[in-house]
Amino acid sequence: MRLAQLYRYPVKGLSPEPLRAADLQTDGYFPCDRLFALENGPSGFDPAAPEHQPKIKFLMLMKNGALAGLATRYDEDSGTLAISEGGREAVRANLGTSEGRAAIEAFLSAYVDDAQIRGPVKLLEAPAGFRFTDSKSGFVSLINLASVAEIEKAQGTRVDPLRFRGNLYIEGADAWAEAAWPGRTLKIGDATLSVLKMTDRCAATGVEPGTGRRDMDVVQTLRKNFGHVDCGVYARVEKGGRVAVGDALTLL
Repeated sequence: MRLAQLYRYPVKGLSPEPLRAADLQTDGYFPCDRLFALENGPSGFDPAAPEHQPKIKFLMLMKNGALAGLATRYDEDSGTLAISEGGREAVRANLGTSEGRAAIEAFLSAYVDDAQIRGPVKLLEAPAGFRFTDSKSGFVSLINLASVAEIEKAQGTRVDPLRFRGNLYIEGADAWAEAAWPGRTLKIGDATLSVLKMTDRCAATGVEPGTGRRDMDVVQTLRKNFGHVDCGVYARVEKGGRVAVGDALTLL
């Protein structure tokens, strides 16, 4: 087994960014992943006392599929987020300034269907030690590409693995081998991960990456053909270290 692909998602619900390597921290989240979220009306989130909030309180693909039609890039050194639509840059702003955040909020408020906006769109930044993950235990997510290939066969058409919005994409494992990983430990590169649980899937997987079209029902395909709605696992970083594309993955 080896690490085939690495991705981060700086803004919850917006596009993935490919990486060649990442430095994982013990008990930490995937670097620069779900660092921001777009509040869809008041969510009750308090940065001084952060608590996990249901994803329905934010703009996200399950309800706002058109977001997948945007291409984004975040530069953590400058704090700048660029959003492109139709291959052309639509907005670029510094998220460290009130003016920059307002520019992003204004663009997305206009871009998302009015019927899907419940209140002011507000860009939130996660305080230290917190991230806007879908799961309370969503420190790092892993996807088995062989399992995605089985879903593709059942679906009868190509299924882009990015529909599952994972951090680490694994090749060389048997299909659905990850179902036996919860409770096990994985070594990848210099890091060691403790697998926590399977990842149950929602309607966000029905949205085509890059276009925002809702073109299939992956959840129903999973339920009908495999008797569950899971794809991938969540893991905790037990021992930090560098992981890179091509690294071997070993079950300990």
